[in-house]
Amino acid sequence: MKAPQLPPLFSALATAGADPYSAACAEARGGCDAGLVTYDIAASQLRAAVVFAPEVPLREAMIMLPLCAVGFQNAFGALAPPEVSLQLEWTGALRLNGARCGALTVSAVPDDPDTIPEWMVVALTLALWSEEEETGTTPDITALSAEGCGDVEPVDLLEAWIRHTLVWINRWTEDGVKPLHDEWTGLAHGIGEKIAHAGMSGVFRGIDEEFGLLLQRADTAKIIPLTQILKDPP
Repeated sequence: MKAPQLPPLFSALATAGADPYSAACAEARGGCDAGLVTYDIAASQLRAAVVFAPEVPLREAMIMLPLCAVGFQNAFGALAPPEVSLQLEWTGALRLNGARCGALTVSAVPDDPDTIPEWMVVALTLALWSEEEETGTTPDITALSAEGCGDVEPVDLLEAWIRHTLVWINRWTEDGVKPLHDEWTGLAHGIGEKIAHAGMSGVFRGIDEEFGLLLQRADTAKIIPLTQILKDPP
């Protein structure tokens, strides 16, 4: 399998079966440069992670999760059959034709919302093939091969994800949050539907300027900040 060809300022590190998320966090702790992309491609899944060095407080830097999600959706849309639909959940989950096929997660150190992180890692997990895809026992879970996307080359998808993510980083830097906000909202799964998160339930009304989740509960609205979905780094 060929090594991914990434844009300038990004570098690739194959983890040879080890978890790229753990590897990226370890490299970040050791002081690696931002733009490191760790990855592992197996028959059943694509796993990758990107190291970032934010220059804004964590509550603002959290935008990298929806930004990377939009970058992935754009990359996937360019390579997959046109009839396939990929939507984004606020938590980072990816839905392919309505069923979950993977997720993006984010970690940062330190995790104080008002502090500029020393580093941040956004990780991707994507199901390429599953033994259960033809059983019908998990209708809410799917894989690329089950949705007619088996011909999408994982390494091409990884390359495209980084390219499209870079486009959105540049656009966010130049034009602010509104273009990304509009793009993400158009790709979001579940807006207008009842959802539950962190022990609270209500109707998902959308996102605020910092991508906080707007949860309508009876006669009140609750904003859940995006920092609540941070993962503790391994």
